[in-house]
Amino acid sequence: MIRRLLAALALSLVMTGPASAQTATFDRFTYQGRSIEQVKPKAGEYLNPIVSGYYPDPSVTRVGKDYYLVNSSFAHFPGLPIFHSTDLVHWTQIGNAIDRPGQLDFTGRSVSEAVFAPDISYHDGTFYIVNTCVQCRGNFVITAKNPAGPWSDPIWLPFEGIDPSITWEGDRAYIVNNRAPDETPRYDGHRAIWIQEYDWRAGKMVGESTQLVNGGVDLSKKPVWIEGPHIFKKDGWYYLTAAEGGTSVNHSQVVLRSKELRGPYVPFANNPILTQRDLDPKRPHPISAAGHAELVQTQNGDWWATFLATRPYADDFYNIGRETFLLPVTWKDGWPIILDKGKAVPWTHKVPNLPASPAPKLPTSGDFGYTDEFDGTRLAMQWIGVRTPRTPFYSVANGALTMKGGDALGDRQGVPGFVGRRQQHAIADVSTTLRFTPTRDGARAGLVAMQNDYAYLFLGLTRIDGQPRIALYKREGKNTRDEAAAETLIASAPFAPKGPVTLTLHAKGGTMGFDYESGGKRATLTSDLDTRFLSTERAGGFVGTVIGPYVYNPR
Repeated sequence: MIRRLLAALALSLVMTGPASAQTATFDRFTYQGRSIEQVKPKAGEYLNPIVSGYYPDPSVTRVGKDYYLVNSSFAHFPGLPIFHSTDLVHWTQIGNAIDRPGQLDFTGRSVSEAVFAPDISYHDGTFYIVNTCVQCRGNFVITAKNPAGPWSDPIWLPFEGIDPSITWEGDRAYIVNNRAPDETPRYDGHRAIWIQEYDWRAGKMVGESTQLVNGGVDLSKKPVWIEGPHIFKKDGWYYLTAAEGGTSVNHSQVVLRSKELRGPYVPFANNPILTQRDLDPKRPHPISAAGHAELVQTQNGDWWATFLATRPYADDFYNIGRETFLLPVTWKDGWPIILDKGKAVPWTHKVPNLPASPAPKLPTSGDFGYTDEFDGTRLAMQWIGVRTPRTPFYSVANGALTMKGGDALGDRQGVPGFVGRRQQHAIADVSTTLRFTPTRDGARAGLVAMQNDYAYLFLGLTRIDGQPRIALYKREGKNTRDEAAAETLIASAPFAPKGPVTLTLHAKGGTMGFDYESGGKRATLTSDLDTRFLSTERAGGFVGTVIGPYVYNPR
């Protein structure tokens, strides 16, 4: 009770003046999720995915007995989440590599632009992430002594392309990445893999660039989007692995090798070493779009691979984004194989022969839930917003999240008053309790489920024609600039703006239901709304749905 009174006092201090309708308080946020598949691992097994929901493009590195993982986060901020594990199965987020507005500026970027496909490595007491900020300033390196941060400001690199990674050769570093081929592209998606030395002491590229792979495994077959390359050395051979085929259902992982770092590289005769594109898409509970892998050797000499894949709930529809999976690597005649041709990615597998990590307080795999009571003075590191905030728009104190309205959803030059958590399960119940009194038409506060600037749902409190309402709006657009996709009012009901209101979204695959509770009475605003427009198939882009508190006040 005392905590709630203090929160109310803080709210009253913030709400003085003409901008009072911009502010709302959120007392808690609750998430409960479960998978459609309902697969249960046996004793000694782990469950895929190992990091569920929108955590794509995993890069993994080992330092002694510790493993570190980083994922893409595009234009969400903070970005580049960093995880730690000792067993490759149980992961705990320890930080975000992009957590200061001064590091990167995402102004004008769509949700699926900005930071793509990071690579993490370690050398001589320092961690390195090399990455691309798409439509920002290109490729960059950041460093940290502690992987939890702080990470440095970017060192910008002067080469074209995406998906850089660092290969360490003794005390020298080389960056390998996707660039344009050394000829006029022959078709859409014709790219190449290049290598150039990186002077890590001076922070600059040196020497000549060398093209290693033109187009992909077999240029005559017009392979597309060779990307996400990594090079490692084993038994006198340099192995170059890369994704090929694009990040959708034709995704795959291929491998080539050479006796020399700069080639020539010869492809494996039985490529790809990982794909699901040859399987029946109508199979029950498929895992799809597998690729973008990175191999890591354990301290015991075993090899494993992290990679991304998706879990469609129907056809190629998935609302939760691309996820991080794990499989062992087997070696045959000097070549690594993640998964034999024609085999489905298994839901469960025997755990690696590694010391077990303690179960994380916040699970990343299987069915789980949590409640955030907004204790402390800052949001947990799992909370993300859209683009880089120029000024603070929320505060955490006395057991409440207090938020001001930001820019309108769809304004890519701005930052909406929104923070959210990734939807990590196809079946999920997400709720928040808030206090808000709209004082002008169009003012709103509640929950937003956002796939991008033009594809989202809003459930919450607003004022329509001078009357306070509980309302549900949707916008069905694509990730590209899509102002033509108009917002639509789906349903509304009158409410008396007194005391707290609890809002709940019920996601089930491609549908959602919407409840609200006030004064001890619960009501359903609508149920079984088709939400396939939040899927990557409909909305485009590379992210998943993010759900959380939102406040807006028209100017």
